Order: sequence, then C-alpha cells, then structure tokens
Amino acid sequence: MMAALNLPFLAVVSLFLIILICLNHLSLGLQTPLEIALRPQNETEKLALLAFKDQILEDPFGVMSSWNESLHFCSWRGVSCSHRHKGRVTNLNLAGQKLVGSISPHIGNLSFLRQIYLGHNYFKGEIPREIGRLFRLRILNLSSNALQGQIPSNLAFCSRLQDVYFSENGLTGEIPIALQNLSKSVRTIHFSKNQLIGSIPQWLGNMSSLELLTLARNNIHGSIPTELARVPKLDILDLSENNLSGRVPVSIFNISSLSGLGFAWNQLQGTIPSNIFCTIPNLWDFVADGNFFHGELPISLQNASMLEILTVGYNNLGGVIPSNLGGLRYLTFISLFQNRLESKDEDLGILTSLANCTNLQALELGDNRLKGELPISIANLSTSLKYLSMAKNHISGKISEGIGNLVSLTSFQMTVNYLKGEIPSSIGKLEKLSVLSLGQNRISGPIPSSLGNLTQLLTLDLEENKMTSTIPITLGNCSQLLNLYLGENYFIGDLPKQLLGLSSFIILSLRENSFIGQLPLEVGNMTKVVTFEVSYNRLSGKIPSTLGNCLMLEVLLMQENLLEGDIPPSLSPLKSLMDLDLSRNNLSGQIPKFFQNYTLLQNLDLSFNRLEGEVPQGGVFKNASAISIAGNQKLCGGIQKLGLPPCKAQGLKKKVLSKTLKVVIAITVFSSSIIIASLAFCCWKRRSKRRASTMMLELGQFPKISYAELSQATNEFSPSNLIGEGSFGSVYKGILGQDQMSVAVKVLNLKQKGASKSFMTECEVLKNIRHRNLVKIITVCSSIDFKGIDFKALVYKLMQNGSLEMWLHPNEDQAGEHSLNLIQRLNIAIEVAFAIEYLHDHCQPSIVHGDLKPSNVLLDEDFVAHVGDFGLARFLSISNRQQSSSIGVKGTIGYIAPEYGLSNKTSKLGDAYSFGILLLEMITGKRPTDSLFQDNFTIHQFVKTALPERVMDILEPSLLQEVQDDAHSGARNRGTKVCMLERLVAVARVGVLCSMASPNERMEMKEAIAELRAIKDKFVGRRI
Repeated sequence: MMAALNLPFLAVVSLFLIILICLNHLSLGLQTPLEIALRPQNETEKLALLAFKDQILEDPFGVMSSWNESLHFCSWRGVSCSHRHKGRVTNLNLAGQKLVGSISPHIGNLSFLRQIYLGHNYFKGEIPREIGRLFRLRILNLSSNALQGQIPSNLAFCSRLQDVYFSENGLTGEIPIALQNLSKSVRTIHFSKNQLIGSIPQWLGNMSSLELLTLARNNIHGSIPTELARVPKLDILDLSENNLSGRVPVSIFNISSLSGLGFAWNQLQGTIPSNIFCTIPNLWDFVADGNFFHGELPISLQNASMLEILTVGYNNLGGVIPSNLGGLRYLTFISLFQNRLESKDEDLGILTSLANCTNLQALELGDNRLKGELPISIANLSTSLKYLSMAKNHISGKISEGIGNLVSLTSFQMTVNYLKGEIPSSIGKLEKLSVLSLGQNRISGPIPSSLGNLTQLLTLDLEENKMTSTIPITLGNCSQLLNLYLGENYFIGDLPKQLLGLSSFIILSLRENSFIGQLPLEVGNMTKVVTFEVSYNRLSGKIPSTLGNCLMLEVLLMQENLLEGDIPPSLSPLKSLMDLDLSRNNLSGQIPKFFQNYTLLQNLDLSFNRLEGEVPQGGVFKNASAISIAGNQKLCGGIQKLGLPPCKAQGLKKKVLSKTLKVVIAITVFSSSIIIASLAFCCWKRRSKRRASTMMLELGQFPKISYAELSQATNEFSPSNLIGEGSFGSVYKGILGQDQMSVAVKVLNLKQKGASKSFMTECEVLKNIRHRNLVKIITVCSSIDFKGIDFKALVYKLMQNGSLEMWLHPNEDQAGEHSLNLIQRLNIAIEVAFAIEYLHDHCQPSIVHGDLKPSNVLLDEDFVAHVGDFGLARFLSISNRQQSSSIGVKGTIGYIAPEYGLSNKTSKLGDAYSFGILLLEMITGKRPTDSLFQDNFTIHQFVKTALPERVMDILEPSLLQEVQDDAHSGARNRGTKVCMLERLVAVARVGVLCSMASPNERMEMKEAIAELRAIKDKFVGRRI
C-alpha cells in the first residue's frame, strides 16, 4: 500500500525537480534539455566552421571577426542556415574577400551544404577530399585562387553536384574519370586557366545535363573527341589555349544549342565549315585565332544574326571578306588579323557596311591583302570603337576629316599602306588615343598642331612618309609619350625644346630629316630614353653636356650632322651604351678615355671627324672590328690592328715612368714582406692550438682541409684566379688535391661585420640539404693563414659557366660572346624555382634563402642552374611562416621584398619577390638598381606597364633579336614572332605576379613552377 502511494509521489517530485532544473538553466543562460538534445548537430556545424576559420591566415576585410561566441554561427558573415533543419549550414559564401589560407578538410562535416562560394580569394594547398562527403552539394565555386594538386576523384560522391568552378588555379593532373558518375547532374564544368594535362575525356559526351564546358588555358593535348557532339544541351564550349591538334570534328559544328565556341591558340587544322552559322544559328561568340585553319571565311557568316565576337586571326584563311557584315548588328569585336584575306573588287565597302554595327568596339583587319581607297564612311563607324587596325595592307587614299567622330578610339594603326594626303587636324579630337601609327605610307604635309591635344598618347609613328614643315611645339603637351618615330621624312627647322625635354621618352627617332640648329640642353630631361636617333640631319653646335643625364641610353646615333667641338666629358656616365655613332661630323679634340669604361659598347663609330691624339687601348678599343676611326688624320697609337702610327714622344715618357714606378714598388713590397712574415710566424705559433677545437666544431660533418692546401690550389689566391666578389668575401677558382678537382673557394672577409655568422649559417644550411639545383659543398676550412690571421672558407664544385650575372651583364671581355636564348632562360628560371621551392616546402625546418639574385645562381657545363650563397638564409619553425631575427633582415638592394624594410621578419614570400625580380631582369637585361628605376618607378612597373602590347620595347637585346630572327625564318611550325612574344609576355607576367608589392598578392614558387613549365611546354611544342 505504501509503495503504491509512493510511486505517484515520486513522479510528482521528479517532475518538479525537472522544472526547477529547467528554470535554473534559463536563469543562468545555460542550455535547456532540448538544446542539449540538439547539441551534437549544432556543435558539429560550429566546430567545422571554427576549424575553417583557423586555416585563415589573413583577413583584410575582417570577415572572420563576426565568427565568435557573441553570435549564433548561423548569423556569421557568409554563413546561411536551413529554415527547415535548424542550425544546419546550407550555404557558405565568402567569395571575393581576399582571404589567405587553406580550405580546412573539416568543411566535409557541414553535411547539409548545398552551395560553396569561395572564389576570388587566395586559398592555397589542395582541394580537400572531404568535400566528397557533401552529398547534398549543388554548387562548388573555388575559382580564382591558388589551389594546387589534382581534382579530387571523390567529388563523384556529390551525386547532386550541378556547377563546378575551378578556373584560375594551379590544378594539375588529368580530369578524373570518376567524374563521369555525375553525368546526369552536372550543368557547368569550368576548369580553365590551370595546368591540367591529358586529353579531353570521351565520356564527357555522356553528360546529358552539361551546358557549359570550358577547359581553356591548360596543357591538354590530343584531338577533340567527336563524342562531345552528343551533349544535347551544350551552350558554351571553350577549348582555347591548349595543345590540341588534328581537325575539329564536323559533328561539333552541328551542335545547334551552342552560343559560344572557342578553339583559339591550338594547333588545329582543316577548314571552317561554310554552313557553320546555319547549323549553329544562335552562335554569339566564335573564337578560333592562332591555328592552322585554311580555306575561306564561311559563306554563312552573313546569316550569323546573333554574332557578337568573331576572331579568326593568325590563320591561313584566304578569299574575300563579305562586304555585308553590317547586317550583324550585335557585332562588338572582329579580328581577321594576319591572314590572306582580300576585299571584293578592290573596294573597302566592308567599312561602309560595318557602320550599321553600333556596338562595334574593335576591328582588326591588319596584315592581309586588302586593297582600295580608304572610304569617307570610316567616319560613320561606331562611336564605341576603341581599336582600329588595318596595318600592312594595300590601302590607298586619304584619311577623312570625319575620323574625328570616333571619339572612343584608343588605337589607330595604319602602318605599311599607301595612304597619301595630309593628316586631318580632326584627329586631335580623339583625346583617348594612346597609339597612332601611320608610318611607312605616303602621307605629306605638316604634323597638325592639334595632335598636342592627345595628352594620353603613348606611341606616335609617322616615319617613312613625305611629311614636311617643322615639328609643332604643341607636341610637347603629349607628356606621356614613350615612343616617337618621325624618321625618314622632310621635316625642317629647329628641334623644339618643349618636345625634347619630355622625361617620358623611351624611343625617340628623328633620323633622316633636315633639322637644323643645336640640340637643346633640355635633352638632359630624357632620363628614361633608351634609343635616341638624330642621324642624317643638319644639326650644328656642340653635343649638349646634359646628354650625360640620359643614363638609360643604349643606342645614340648622331652621325651625318654638323656637330663640332670636343666630345664632352659629361657623357662619361652613359655606361649602358651599346651602339654609339658620332661619325661624319666636325668633332675635334681627343677620343675620351672614358669610352673604355663602356663595358656594354659593341659598336663605336667616330670616323670622318677631326679627332686627334692617342687612341685608347682598353675596353671596346681592344676589338678593331667594333670601332671605326677612319678619316681622322691626326690619330695615333691604339692596338696594332688599327695600323696607326705610334705616339712616339708620349710613348717613351710613359716607358720611363713605368720602369721607375716598378722599381719603387718592388723595393717597398720586399721590405714589407720580411717584416710581416716575421710577425706572422710568432702569432701563428701562439694561436694555432687555440683555434684547433673551434675548427673541429665548425667543420661538423665536412672533411678537413688546411689553409695551405687551399693556398696551393688557388696559386696563393692569385688575382688571376678571382672569379667573383660578394658582400662577405671573394671566390677563387682552383685545382684541388691529387684528383685535380676543379673547385670554387669562397674566402670570407672576416673584417666585414656578420661574415662569421654568415659562414656558420651557410655551413648549417648546406649540411642538411641535397638537391640537383643547389650548389654542392665539398668541404670547409676554419683555421688561420700563414700570417696568423683567422681564415674561413667554403669549397664548392666549380661551375664551368660561371654565374647568371655574367651572362646577363657580361663585362667588356665577354660582350658579344655571352648570350642566353629564351629556352635557356626558361630552363634556368624553372631550375631556380625548383631549388627555392625545395628549401621552402621539402626541408625540415623550412629554409628561406634571403639573398636570391643572378650572382648567386651558378651554371654548370650543361647550363643547369644551381642556387648558392646561403650566408643570409633563415630557418623557419614548422608552425610559423615567418621568422623574426634580432639582427635585422639583410639582403641585396633591389631584390629585397618591400616588407623587409618595415620589419625584421623573413618569409617564403620574400624569396618569391626576389625570384620575380630575377625573372624580370632575365627578360629585360636590366638590373633592378638600374638608373632608369627612380622616383618609385621600379622594374616591376617597367614591365607591368608594357604588357602585353609593348613587350618588345622592354626585351633584352639578344631576346629581341631572337624574336626577329624567328619571325624571319618563315616557317610557321617553327614558332612565329607572335608565338614567341606570347611566351615572353607569359614569363613576364609570372615575374610581375611574384614581385607584387603586397605579399598577399604574390605568386608562390609552386605556382611559378607550374606556370613556367606550361609556358616552356607550349613554346617547345610550337617549335617542333
């Protein structure tokens, strides 16, 4: 009975206690039993998001600041949760936030995710395989990051996946075959701008829902599979910029659902079907440049009523351009450049027709076989037109005044035609114009003063015409002019100082005119000019002394004028000169001895002047074929090959002085040697025991070697064996031991602060690393020399081809003999990147080199690159990306990352910056400390502002010559000028991306390797 009564009582008490507990939890802000029951799900979601946050290293917009305990995670920025399933994350959208870090594998625990938008950030590392757990996922957007590795095959488990965006990353490998399991769900595959390899999978033809497929800008090879034609809903197909070959299957041109079709810059052959625009009636984008297509333009082109973009340049197309393209009212971009196309009946009616295309922005018809007079109707083209090129044709007639109607025009190129008449003054209305190229025509009359209104003009080319009158001073208003070509005309009068005083010039050519008067002193303002030509004019007076301010000058041509007086000594700083021609003037006085210091000078012509006195014998004067001094009757001396009479009196006086000096020096040296040797022996006996233990400690695992052995190997460190000097010491070549091994001995200058620390650092680094592209150390020496002075040296295997520095900047004895072609430069760049990437990612702990520059890149007999000099290297802890140094960061000016000046922390991205600068130096041939780079104008900006159109303006001369030689070879399958320039632009872009001022924007070494290897593969493929 009592037990029966107790049961209800106990139940009531229990219920009461539960209520009290719940009220207590509520009053304290604790979780209720219901919340506790939900906790496993919510906690999993929260922990996954926090794990994702932990992988974010930089957050410039503070997105992650809201990811904290004060808000429920469903309210965190970029996070959306389900209304139906409380506390389950369905959408993660952090696109465009410039986040730096990696994608946490814990993202795979957000099992309700349907959409992931992480594009346009700086995520690195691999795509987590754990994403394959997200079976509800529909959209995965990771585009525009720095992701690497292969595409995870287990994405196939995301059975509802519809849209996949992986473009603009560094993904490698082939497209996984497992993705064919998504054939019924996937609508979008966007894999462009990676380093994917292999062929286009045939199983893509089974993707019944596929609407967009873009594989552009990868390394995919082979042919285009016919199976793609089976995809019923395909809307956009872009396979541009790969290594595809063979013919495009005809069935591809029958995919009626297509609106965009791209094959550009492959190696495809065959013809473009004549009925393509009938079988694909809604095509709005057809891109097929840079292939080997032949035949005629499709006759159905006139029916392509939806077409917006048509680019078929750089092919072998012939026949007539349809004159009724104006019916295609949506056209915005037409490129037919570099084909064999003609105009019907020598009539340029196509220009009249295109006046109906009110959206037209670009029209490229250059390098074809067009004939006929330039119609007045050119003035009726779209006011949206920005780019108009008809260069290298057979176009005649005059430029209409109506050209001024094209107010949006930024580039107008008509070089190499048969245009006549005067330049209309209405061109001055085109205030957005940056390029005006009318050279190599038959244009007459003066330069319109209205051109002074074109303040954004960068290039003005009027050379090889029949133009007359003086240069208008208003042209000096074009303050951004980089290149001005006025050569081979009939210009007269003085050179306006308003124009020649522009500091922006890089190339200024005024050759073969009838200019008179003196060169204005304002030429000294042209501090960036590289080429200055005033030859074959009637200029008089003296060479202006201010010309010595133009430190970037490489080509100075002033021959065939009336210049007089001495060659001014103020020209001595012009050490970048490679070609100097002062011939056929009235110059007098002696040949300046400072010409011997022009180490880059290859051609010096001083002939037919009134120069006198002794001809120097150093520098360029050692090579009789590099100089011309004929017609100067009072010259003497010089090298024997010149055949000049000796300067007798002066020569005798020098001999007497020389003998006396030698005797004095000999006596002094002998006396000093005896005193020093005595003191040294005493010191050596006293200090040898004390140094023994130190030497053993520092040698570590390296074999022992004595100072005496090194002295003997280098012929007592003879200056004739000196092969290089650095901040901490000198390097000598030598022959070591019985094996007669060729070695390089780096002798530390222990008087230099930090040299001993540098020695220890280099020993520590080199004993722990092994890589094909790093220098191999043979031994070290830590002892005292014969004078009892501390001595430290490192001994390496000798690199037969010296340093990259001497190949990029050869001295006077090497000029003309040292030149690296593009493939060699690419190989060296890739090998250097491999070495640095090994230090960063394959050493434990990671190593930062800290002083990457050309002099620290050594080349063996096969021109394989080896990175050396680890005296400034730093070890990074495994958990940190940077290391703080109490002694501050050191390095070489010009190669040091900008952030090193703000803190004493080294980082991998600092090495990336140095590599980028090195790469830009390899392309331009200019050191980052070149005098051109002043007032915050850097080599990075120099290259960046030239890309892509003006890349030829920045190329190192031998590379430029290689481009021109390749272009003249005449064989398309051996690499055209265009292909080479594309590769050079691509290499330059890698250099620019690596050397960005902000570390967050820099390309890392792994990405740089992938990019450079892809460039090399494409370049080599083009040349096979």
